[in-house]
Amino acid sequence: MTALQNAPLAIQLPEEDRAAFVVRVYQHVLGAVAAFVVFETLLFQVGVAERLYDFFFASGGRWLLFLGGFMIGQWFVSQAVSDLTNPSRQYAGLFGTAAIYSLLFAPFLYYVYNVAEAKSTLASAIVVTAVGFVFLSAVAFFTRKDLSFLRPLVMWGFGGALLLIVGAAMFGWNLGVWFSVAMIAISGAAILYQTQSIIRTFPSNAHVAAATQLFGSLMTMFWYVLRLFMQLSRD
Repeated sequence: MTALQNAPLAIQLPEEDRAAFVVRVYQHVLGAVAAFVVFETLLFQVGVAERLYDFFFASGGRWLLFLGGFMIGQWFVSQAVSDLTNPSRQYAGLFGTAAIYSLLFAPFLYYVYNVAEAKSTLASAIVVTAVGFVFLSAVAFFTRKDLSFLRPLVMWGFGGALLLIVGAAMFGWNLGVWFSVAMIAISGAAILYQTQSIIRTFPSNAHVAAATQLFGSLMTMFWYVLRLFMQLSRD
């Protein structure tokens, strides 16, 4: 991230200003969540969610292409939100990532909501994810322990998970309940690390970039909480 040279780190701010920075970060996380809901609703209303489900869930190879497109989109988003000299580009990146995640979730949510008709499971996953996110954020803020040791665990964890996902799509492997549990744990570790890193290492004008990171980890946790609940409901 290229920070403005005259922008101090958030941790260097007076306590009141540091608290205001944190509030801005979470306001933007909530804004991204609201945008995700709006985008997802539109995808369902115009029938895109159903078409994505029919096309991408029919083939592991197609799903890999979809996932590849998602990762490319996320790269462009990360470049946008890191441009601290251009607020408009940052906001485009924040709401762009909400749009990208809504496309990724659309076929899965269509399956949950319309095919499996598991509306109560979806509601439970939303509640559990929200409670988990709030709890982990509080732990990261109030603990005095340096959580930077989680960074390599998160990076290697997500890297290994990506290899397993690719293998599952190509060779038909069944990534069962324990994979979902592991991914929830890795997402939780990412939230812990990122929350503390935001205060300690982010410039005071990087609240949009910070919110984008947290939003991504929140949505990853939601995906695997919902996946776990769907797996358990079938057993």
